[in-house]
Amino acid sequence: QLGLVESGGGLVQPGGSLRLSCEASAGTLDYHAVGWFRQAPGKEREALSCISPSGAYDAYADSVKGRFSISRDKDAKLIYLQMRDLKSEDSATYYCAAARASWNRCFMIGESYTTWGQGTQVTVSS
Repeated sequence: QLGLVESGGGLVQPGGSLRLSCEASAGTLDYHAVGWFRQAPGKEREALSCISPSGAYDAYADSVKGRFSISRDKDAKLIYLQMRDLKSEDSATYYCAAARASWNRCFMIGESYTTWGQGTQVTVSS
């Protein structure tokens, strides 16, 4: 059964960068779309980005477009979220999620995903 583990979170100053990783702890992500989400205390979960199984299609929320970049490695076991120009409002717990999908499709809706990681905390503060 597929399992996901996020890593790479931490404390960063405003304007800084972080790269989050999402790893398949069991199974592979060969045929899975992967999405990144975040949730801050007292706020609803927010979809940030997703990438198709092929890696050829991706999507971004307006709030992170131009600052965040999603990618996947060749063996399909790791999905990255590169975050730049971080702001205090980016502070949240970040989650990756996966679901089997068509080769060039991914989802910006949490309910479309069947497997979730445990989350990694990102704090942007001076």
